[in-house]
Amino acid sequence: MNFSSEHPKIVVVGSCSLDLILYTDKIPSCNETVIARHSENFFGGKGANQAVGTARLGASVHFVGCVGIDPLGQQIMRNLVNENVNVGFVYETDQEATGIAYVTSCNGDFSIVVDPASNKKLTVKQIDDAEKYIHSASLILLQLEIPMEIIEYTIAKAKNLGKMIGLYASPGAKLNDHLLDQVDFIIARSNELSIIFGEDKREEIFKKYHNKLFVRDETNSTIYFDGTEMKYFRNEHESMMYKMGMGDAFTSGFAIALCHKNTIEDCVKFGNLVSSKVSLGKGAQTALPYLKDLK
Repeated sequence: MNFSSEHPKIVVVGSCSLDLILYTDKIPSCNETVIARHSENFFGGKGANQAVGTARLGASVHFVGCVGIDPLGQQIMRNLVNENVNVGFVYETDQEATGIAYVTSCNGDFSIVVDPASNKKLTVKQIDDAEKYIHSASLILLQLEIPMEIIEYTIAKAKNLGKMIGLYASPGAKLNDHLLDQVDFIIARSNELSIIFGEDKREEIFKKYHNKLFVRDETNSTIYFDGTEMKYFRNEHESMMYKMGMGDAFTSGFAIALCHKNTIEDCVKFGNLVSSKVSLGKGAQTALPYLKDLK
C-alpha cells in the first residue's frame, strides 16, 4: 500500500442519524413480540459513517447533510466536529426531526428500519452551496439514504467538474444506466444486486462494470471482475461480533486507498482490512480505525 504525504480532500453527501440498537434472543417475525435484553445508542447514518471513516484515515472531509433542530441533531454535529469533519454544509431543518435507525440485533444478525426524517430535506441548493468544495475535492462519496433527486444532481455536478465519484448503493434501490455510467466505482451488497441492476445475470453485471462494481457480503468478502477473471478477497475474523457499518468502513478504506493511487486489488484489500476492524467493536462509527493503526 502506498500513502502519499498529501491528505485527500473528500466531500461526503449523505445521511446522518442515531442508531438505536435493541439486543434480542431472536429477530421477531411477522406479528411477533420479543423482549430486548438491553439497548444501546450509537451515531450512524451511512453518510456520517463514511465521513468519519475517511477522516480517521487521513482525509480532509466536508460533509453535506441535514439534521433536525433538536438535541440529537446538535449531538451529531458535535460528534462530527470532534471527528475532524467539516460541518459547514450540515443544515438544520425545522420540518423534520433528526433521522433514526431502529435496529434489532441477535447473535451478529440484524434487521434495520430507517426513518430518514431530516435526511429527506437535503436540497439542490445545499449542493450548490458546497460547489466550491466539490470543485476542489479529490473524491465525492454518496449513498442511498437521501433523496434520489439529490444523488442524481450531485453526481451530475461532480461529473461536470471532472471529479471522481464513489457510490455505496445501499439501501438497495433501482439505479438507471446513466447514473451508473457516471460514477467511478459502485459498492453493493450481494443480496441487493437484482434490486439495483434488475434481473440481469450476475456474470453479465460484473463484466459490464469490470473494475468498477465491488460486491460485498456479511462475511467481509468482496468480489469483482478485473476484466480477465473474477477476484475474491475475504477478511472474516473469528471474533467478528458487529456487522453493522462494515459496508461504510469498506467504502472508506477503498476510497482512501484509491485517492492515494493504489491498484484496484490493493484498494479492495485495504477496504476489507478497515471493515474487519469495525466488525470487532460496537458502533458503526465508534470502531472505525485510524490510519496509524493500520500501517
